[in-house]
Amino acid sequence: MLRWIVFIVIYITLGIYTLQAIKASTRYPWVYYAYMALSLFVLGNFIYQFTMGDAPGRVLSVPKSYAFGLLLAILTFMLITIVFLFSEDIFRFLTASYHKIFGGTKEFSLPARRRFLSTLAMGIAALPFSALLYGMIKGKYNFKVLKYNLEFDDLPNSFDGYQITQISDVHSGSFDNREKIEYAINLINKQKSDVLLFTGDMVNNMAEEMLPWKDLFSTLNAKDGKFSVLGNHDYGDYVSWETEEAKSNNLTDLKNIQKDMGFDLLLNDSRYLQKGGDRIALIGVENWGRGGFKKAGDLKKAVSNINKDDFKILMSHDPSHWEDQVLKDDYHYHLTLSGHTHGMQFGIEIPGWIKWSPAKWRYKYWAGVYEEMGQMINVNRGFGFLGYPGRVGIWPEITVITLKKRSLT
Repeated sequence: MLRWIVFIVIYITLGIYTLQAIKASTRYPWVYYAYMALSLFVLGNFIYQFTMGDAPGRVLSVPKSYAFGLLLAILTFMLITIVFLFSEDIFRFLTASYHKIFGGTKEFSLPARRRFLSTLAMGIAALPFSALLYGMIKGKYNFKVLKYNLEFDDLPNSFDGYQITQISDVHSGSFDNREKIEYAINLINKQKSDVLLFTGDMVNNMAEEMLPWKDLFSTLNAKDGKFSVLGNHDYGDYVSWETEEAKSNNLTDLKNIQKDMGFDLLLNDSRYLQKGGDRIALIGVENWGRGGFKKAGDLKKAVSNINKDDFKILMSHDPSHWEDQVLKDDYHYHLTLSGHTHGMQFGIEIPGWIKWSPAKWRYKYWAGVYEEMGQMINVNRGFGFLGYPGRVGIWPEITVITLKKRSLT
């Protein structure tokens, strides 16, 4: 209760402070009232969803995620505005102090706020505020197909031009627009890739979240099959289960759902993809993540049925696994496919110019293709979204990778 009281006091204080900028920049009372009504609605909805709203699991439900998203947007507006106001208030205080000490009057009087600065503050604050709202309305379904041609010296000849579609981090428990998901599924199928690989996190908390979308994902197709691995959210670790049996049954249900949708789920296992007289090894490990994330991945077990000299593609949900274990392994993994980071669903990307996200502060390999020690990884930015119910600058991704035989010349 004390934490809620402190939070409410801080929020209202920030709101009142921001109101000063609004009053300085406009003379229309309805603007003040609209701002106050919106601020109170966002606060009330957030308190309601996080106190009385009932949803299992530590991962935010759809109503809670929207409450969080709206709060994040308006707090961003307030804080940016306050940075300008506070800077001006320091100047106003110093000016008033100077006039009191050295001026002809002994009265301490603050100069009036400058309308221009208040308007500028709100104009700048409106940009991230609008972006966060756009991210919740449009950005989260702004699917992008990202295509890469990756060259390898020892790619078997028959696989020159072989096309892979990778998707990751579906997080079906966050979906709220069937039409947009249907569009994305059709977009995946339009790529007409040889194989489809899904690199984990089908759900947020529970297997049942996938049931409303099962029929759509069943229509995904690739001539050489669909393969998948588990991500950290797929194990049900973020739900307080009544019994361990219930948790185990949930994982079994998810495995069966993936099977029903036509996915071959690789649990520390491998398959061979055959083309002409050549073959490449496809390896899938269970989740292995640095820190407190589940470490069920077992590389040794996963490659027990393949040869060391095979051309190898590894599916591993968390890119920290590649950094911490895969690169150091005795086997050479030509290409690893991961996800997990979501690119933090926020950042700035202009191809060929800039790629930035707060995700880089936690993950060295957070989005796109990287190469180390002659081995490559692609970190998919994610198909779905989690927590904040939107995406800004880091759009939902469908990766299309074409394997190429590097020319000797």
